[in-house]
Amino acid sequence: MEELSSYIGHALNFQCGEVEKFFGSPVMSYVGQIHPSVLQTYINAVERLAAVKHEYSDKDRIVIALTTPGGVVETVEKMVEVTRHHFSEVYFLIPMSAMSAGTIFSMSGDKIYMDYTSSLGPIDPQVQNPDGHFVPALGYIDKVDELIELSRNGTITDAELMMLQRLDLATLKRYEQAKELSISLLKNWLVKYKFKDWVLHSSTGEVVTEEEKQARAEEIARQLSDNKRWHSHGRMISADTLTTSLKLRIEDYSANDAILGPLRSYTRLLLDYLDQQRASFRIHHRH
Repeated sequence: MEELSSYIGHALNFQCGEVEKFFGSPVMSYVGQIHPSVLQTYINAVERLAAVKHEYSDKDRIVIALTTPGGVVETVEKMVEVTRHHFSEVYFLIPMSAMSAGTIFSMSGDKIYMDYTSSLGPIDPQVQNPDGHFVPALGYIDKVDELIELSRNGTITDAELMMLQRLDLATLKRYEQAKELSISLLKNWLVKYKFKDWVLHSSTGEVVTEEEKQARAEEIARQLSDNKRWHSHGRMISADTLTTSLKLRIEDYSANDAILGPLRSYTRLLLDYLDQQRASFRIHHRH
């Protein structure tokens, strides 16, 4: 088994190196939930890549291949701060899906690379409830709003009224704060990083103002946090929907074999390795 793990490790390094050749930058793969318990591992990985970035042609850029079901938005905020401390440019690769907090994380990048099978998700942060379980905040808030509206209309049932009376206001406030933080971070990062090179309108050639960038970021954040539109915490939003409906620029590598093949091989091998190790999280890089 040790020999097999060694072989897989060499193969992962090789495939990661093939992806690095395309970008000329260090590549790090993040697979698993975004949680405070993995923050130090993430910091160590970024610092390690920062120490060897002089070996690359584009040494001030890091490429993060992100596959995650989501997680804690406060952890995402710290991860972005750490990454930007060491690298002035950040690209995100989405080989499969980056949901919820993963979507927020990817919006902090200068560029987001997806193919036709990749997905982002609604920005519905996961918050720890009083029982210690992580739950989607927006679903909880929407249900409370629904019960309050039924109460106002006088159509609430006894069971629903009992649910409303048992409501923990401190918990509700924490969920609302998580929602507000998610929207605030996404808007800030879009304007600061994703839109920094958006200088001219493609349709008119006119200069893009700071107010227009803010308005576009506000609209994207509003739509991605609209539970009534997506209906599900796990709704997978394609690159096509992001570009056509949300007007968000996505770098589509679906027809680019120079990156498509190596990235898929790298991701499949990493997921197989995680399955073999029965692990739920892994950060991988060549160094």
